Amino acid sequence: MIDDLVPRLVTVWCADWPLLAARVAPDHPAAVFHANRVIACTPAARDAGVTNGDRRRLAQRVCPELQVLDRDHDRDGREFEPLVRAVAGMAPRIEVVEPGWMCVGARGPSRYFGGDLALATKLTELVAATLAAPGYHFGVGIADGRSASAIAARVASRRGDRVLVVPPGDSSHFVERLSIGWLRDLGEVDAELVDLFARLGLRTLGALARLDAGDVLARFGNPGLHAHRLATGADLRPPATADPPPEWWVEHVFDEPVEQLETVVFMAKRLADDLVARLAAEGRVCVRLVVIVETEHGERSERVWYREHGLSASAIVERARWQLEGWASGPDGLSGGVELVRLLPDEVHSDDGLQVGLWGGRSLADEAAARAVVRLTGLAGEHAVTVPAWEGGRLPSDRYRRVPAVSVDLDDHGRRLDPGEGPWPGSTPAPSPTVVLDEPQAVEVFDVGGAPVGVSGRGEVSAAPAALVLGGRRQQIVAWAGPWPVEQRWWASDRSRRVARFQIVTDRGVAHLLGVEQQRWSILATYA
Repeated sequence: MIDDLVPRLVTVWCADWPLLAARVAPDHPAAVFHANRVIACTPAARDAGVTNGDRRRLAQRVCPELQVLDRDHDRDGREFEPLVRAVAGMAPRIEVVEPGWMCVGARGPSRYFGGDLALATKLTELVAATLAAPGYHFGVGIADGRSASAIAARVASRRGDRVLVVPPGDSSHFVERLSIGWLRDLGEVDAELVDLFARLGLRTLGALARLDAGDVLARFGNPGLHAHRLATGADLRPPATADPPPEWWVEHVFDEPVEQLETVVFMAKRLADDLVARLAAEGRVCVRLVVIVETEHGERSERVWYREHGLSASAIVERARWQLEGWASGPDGLSGGVELVRLLPDEVHSDDGLQVGLWGGRSLADEAAARAVVRLTGLAGEHAVTVPAWEGGRLPSDRYRRVPAVSVDLDDHGRRLDPGEGPWPGSTPAPSPTVVLDEPQAVEVFDVGGAPVGVSGRGEVSAAPAALVLGGRRQQIVAWAGPWPVEQRWWASDRSRRVARFQIVTDRGVAHLLGVEQQRWSILATYA
């Protein structure tokens, strides 16, 4: 039976954790941004109309006094450690999914405290006392399965009652009435896939769950099948009770106790690279990892980390750093140097890989680049880091400009937050040139008789272009098209511009986009 396999889990969810970690007062309007979108906001900002997912300009428009904060993963993980330690005093083997989100098996603690409701109430009191932030919301949810308990915790947080216990065996009935958007809130299903479900008429989780799993797999692939499983509330991921094979363990014992955390983190990186390589050789990926650190005085820090799509080497190192910094900064932190670092994969899955879009789309490299830009902006200042951003225009050199990264939506291929959308009639048609010159390169164009070619004010060419002189070298023009005149900002004498464009191909097989302005020719761009 499915119900016998699905573990009973408790999830603790702290809404807007990045602001709690930054110690921002709830009555102060502030928001944390990632890639220029709101990922967390204070109650005061939410009352002013700011919501998660808003772009920066929109958030500042509805709340001009909004304080803008960048996401700091290290700070979030470090500040979450005291709450994890507090909950660990009530239940063993805390599983940290991400800062602000953790879960633990409910059966043992529930028996000890007298039932699920008593356990949830006790946890609520403990979390409230540890956070000491009455203005912020958090929720404790108990249900069958990881996804159902996570949804229950979020529902409890939004309702404000902080506790939601789903009766055993009722998780599927609980989730089927909820909106399909909860898949996006869980963070385990791509937002575009959730939007596609909604456009197809699947408005609730129950509507998706009632579809045949085979049909969903055939139409949407593994991501769709995963969403279908979450929608049914049947989390078929039993708790890992058996020890993994010894060859999957990686550890390092220092010859001398190490007191510098960076040295320990560096060693954790070497171990993580080794572990990921071993698992990859067997076609596996670790989704649940135990990080164990011991000091020379016998102190021990043990934390379980979980990630649905698998923990890469960089993700393992990041979580090890959170654990070490949180442990060292605590009131009962390290009293000696570190002697042992061990990484133990507690649950592994077959590595099905990640299917990227056939025609592009946002990739892992894009995610890493966006995160690096945000981090550099935080270090160097808002206007020190610039990126190319789409602005639109009729000439290739007008379409992109380098602008401060804070004014760009990094989730939307570098589009400005307030772009000029066009439609730019008269712009250069596709395909676009591959090389656009910062400064047009002056050339001369002649007809077959050797006379210069000109363009009249009416856009009429004096003769067919036959030769191009570039840098003193003459090239024959074997094909040409144009002219396409454009007149911009004719109403402003200091900004007006009239230019006629030509496309030409030389006898060397190179295609150029030429412009003639005030009877002077230049190369604007080159086609590959």
